Amino acid sequence: MGSVIRVEVDGVDVDVSEGVTLLSAVQSAGVELPALCSDERLRPVGSCRTCLVLSDERLVAACVTPATPGIRVVTATDDLRALRREAVEVLVSALPSRALEPGNPSELAHVCRSLGIGPEAAGGTDGRGSDGSHPYVALDRDLCIACGRCVRMCADVQGTFALTLIGRGADTVVAPGTGGSWADSDCVSCGGCVDSCPTGAIAAPGPGRGLTSGVPSGGAVRTTCGYCGVGCSLDVVVRDGDVAAVLPTRDGPVNRGHACVKGRFAHGYRLSPDRLTQPLMRRGNRLEPVEWDTAVRHVADRLSAAVHAAGPDAVAAISSARATNEENYLFQKFMRTVIGTNNIDNCSRLCHAPSAAGLVASFGLSGGTDSFDDVEQADCLLIVGANPVEAHPVVGARLLQSALRGAKLVVADPRAVGLALHADVHLRPRPGTNVALCHGLAHVLLAEGLVDERFLRDRAGGLPEFCELVADYPPERVAAITGVPAADLISAARLYGRALRPAIVYGLGVTEHLHGTDGVRSLANLAILRGAVGTERGFGINPLRGQNNVQGASDMGALPDLLPGYGKLTDPAARARAEDVWGLPVPPRPGLRIPEMFAAGRSGTLRALWIMGEDVCATDPDTENVVQALQACPFVVVSELFPSETALYADVVLPAASWLEKDGTFVNLDRRFQRVRTAVQPPGQARSDFEAVHAVAAAMGADLGCTTPADALAECARLAPLFAGISHARLDREGAVPWPCPDPDGPGTAKLYRERFATPDGLAHLAAVPYLPPGEEPDADYPLVLVTGRSWAHYNSGSMTRRGGNLDLDAVDHLDIHPDDAGRHGVHDGEPVTVESRHGRARLLARVGRSISPGQVFCTFHFPASGVNRLTSDRIDTVTSCPEYKVTAVRLTM
Repeated sequence: MGSVIRVEVDGVDVDVSEGVTLLSAVQSAGVELPALCSDERLRPVGSCRTCLVLSDERLVAACVTPATPGIRVVTATDDLRALRREAVEVLVSALPSRALEPGNPSELAHVCRSLGIGPEAAGGTDGRGSDGSHPYVALDRDLCIACGRCVRMCADVQGTFALTLIGRGADTVVAPGTGGSWADSDCVSCGGCVDSCPTGAIAAPGPGRGLTSGVPSGGAVRTTCGYCGVGCSLDVVVRDGDVAAVLPTRDGPVNRGHACVKGRFAHGYRLSPDRLTQPLMRRGNRLEPVEWDTAVRHVADRLSAAVHAAGPDAVAAISSARATNEENYLFQKFMRTVIGTNNIDNCSRLCHAPSAAGLVASFGLSGGTDSFDDVEQADCLLIVGANPVEAHPVVGARLLQSALRGAKLVVADPRAVGLALHADVHLRPRPGTNVALCHGLAHVLLAEGLVDERFLRDRAGGLPEFCELVADYPPERVAAITGVPAADLISAARLYGRALRPAIVYGLGVTEHLHGTDGVRSLANLAILRGAVGTERGFGINPLRGQNNVQGASDMGALPDLLPGYGKLTDPAARARAEDVWGLPVPPRPGLRIPEMFAAGRSGTLRALWIMGEDVCATDPDTENVVQALQACPFVVVSELFPSETALYADVVLPAASWLEKDGTFVNLDRRFQRVRTAVQPPGQARSDFEAVHAVAAAMGADLGCTTPADALAECARLAPLFAGISHARLDREGAVPWPCPDPDGPGTAKLYRERFATPDGLAHLAAVPYLPPGEEPDADYPLVLVTGRSWAHYNSGSMTRRGGNLDLDAVDHLDIHPDDAGRHGVHDGEPVTVESRHGRARLLARVGRSISPGQVFCTFHFPASGVNRLTSDRIDTVTSCPEYKVTAVRLTM
């Protein structure tokens, strides 16, 4: 969009952005105009002719005519109304009368009511058929008007290209592009076609049928998705006290009216028959229902007894990236001020702790450097160790659209999946060789002069040492280490090095390694060499956060060595600030990380462990060691939605509220605080973690203050300068605010480091870290390398997505294996196979294909019964203790 221009609509002056269509100008004037082929998220086509207006006395379709300064638009003459009515009547004439029945919520029915067109105008009959094979999308061909909105939504927004129009003339209808049933098509169930369809031909079955985003529905609660870290804004439509539909908001700052199968449809877990609705307490070998007061009193007594017997450090807690900021803040405050220990950690330890450590060392702060809106404007995207098309579908779709618009795309991923299939250069490094790969790219950038000399001179440190290191990583040597051909390495470096505005996006394929922090730093080196951080010459380096609040859980201080806002426990000034706000002392010694907690449990030094919202027996590595720790710990509390694998070892289980059932905030992958609002009440006696922590503290005789989530965030803002300008009231007004935001009247900081870096000397720091091999390597006994990851239909341990229609879309964990390895091991597609590592075994279904390289296998971890994390090792990142999920040596048996 350009500058503001003024146009006249029905005699009224309207100011609009230059470049918008007349349809947008008319809508800005408050005039309702039918536009049945138009959707603001899509390119206009002008095919239905229902939005006809006069533009400087010319008859035009408003949806495809640009607004120009001073143009005069007329919408309200009798002749125009008659033309629009006639166009709509032509469309309606081929439909059955039920398309316009009273109460039909479709856009077409609404338009017909506004034009005085009744069901009698619908002269068509049923007979073109339907498709109800899909759990979330139902096709009724008799209601299709062939507007093409669904096809364009699938192509222009989602980028899946799963739909097409077939037939001729009046018989033209939408169909899956692969033929056959919808369930067997390429559809990824984002719901974009459902939201865009103006007639209800494509709809979501059930109580939300016919409800679409952008259509007033009443009873909707705006909240933020509780699945991945993208932070999609959603409208939850409530009917009779339950969720009728979850719709993407058109003005969502990240999703812009789009969603994925999880946020859009996967809410069936909420009323699953095995949802925990009452506290459970162990009596003998059984977990039995008890009242909240009984459970809380027991937890308080046992925690107090553990502290009395062995001191505060005999108690530990694991907080949750699924919980709100306010819950994480309250939990760490409870541990530090009531228990008296810093033994508090969260699951970012298992995924993005290397991001925090690496980004802080390179630039000073633990978040990504740029907003995703900026990243989308890059002319070269370097995607490393991530498959956002599946793990972060909304962001993946936006990145794909950038590439389709012409941005150069370099993907570094051992597998040929997702964005790699569209890459200009696809680098397929051996798992565990990221540092060498990045040094090889840096070598080419330096050798060919593709660096920003002025930036390196004025704003970066460590260049001489770095140059000396990467001199030893020429393309030929890197090819030998990584398996990436030297020519591909050089091509990738040139694309990134010659771009005017490059951006780096990375995921867990960078962090979940023995040397994950070095991987983040070596990737950050590339952005520093290009001068692409804190300048207009690029969009830095940005992690794709896995869970909905991985960023926020750490922001709130649920870490053993850092306070809210990343104040170091070893810094007396940071402790003094916290003590001043809390009115209580803060223990100075850093606490235990998650792996250390389990080690303390096995050794007998840990007396009590409270696990909030994490199924550690399903998601943590080397499962047998985790189980042994829980069995050895005298007292274990688990706060959960379901009777999880971890809950089996608990002494008390507290039923928790889900993201649809509580109030607070999340922080998404580009540091935006966004509101979470209670749409429906939790079932039975389930409570929010915020309420549970308050209750236990009160039973221990402590007053945590901040009685509401809004109070908790306000207190955090007083303690942490990074968040001083953020509050519930502000977020309710503005929708989203990125940190750092030190000023209540300031805008927040979407792009970091414009003036200086947040390091002590104000410089970005190049890291001269050598390549070191991964913790495990294949050998004669274990000849294959296993990589674990996610699929588009499920989320983490699958505790929510396995309880609903997503199970129909993806029913098991598969083991992807190359045909050469399948033949060598006698493995056949679709047959069960046993995978063994040095740590355990798992049983999976083989899926033979060429997405994986020879010598490697891949599987997801969404079905705990498959035992995938029994395979993974206890090797951890040398800096942060993040597990090495991405490299495990395995063998196959039938």
